Amino acid sequence: MALIQLIYVSSAIEELNDEQLDRILESSVRHNQPQSVTGMLLYARGNFMQVIEGEEAAINETYHRICQDPRHHNIFLLSREPIAKREFSTWSMAYHRLTQQDAEAHPAYAPYFINGFSAPEISARPGLAAEMLKQFSKI
Repeated sequence: MALIQLIYVSSAIEELNDEQLDRILESSVRHNQPQSVTGMLLYARGNFMQVIEGEEAAINETYHRICQDPRHHNIFLLSREPIAKREFSTWSMAYHRLTQQDAEAHPAYAPYFINGFSAPEISARPGLAAEMLKQFSKI
């Protein structure tokens, strides 16, 4: 079965603290592991950017569940495409909360996350979202 990589951005209903983010991550891992869904979640100023990878049916189900989650809104699909192999194969869900230190260390990416993720700006640069997710997965 074909592998799919899906990337989206969304806005949290409210700014989340570390405990709330931990619960989201625990839930993601709990749902993703049995379906062999892997990925990476970035959080910046009340916004999410996430990549999920896996078999098409699992990605469709996972994305549907994400879209129904009342903790966020303004979900914007940046990309959904077939892939030959996973980029984030080692994580049921990796996570990084972007900070001012990340902005200083990665000034080329800072405009795209320092005030939260802007879907129109990110989508105007094809490949940027995947590039950012890969970069911050190394931290």
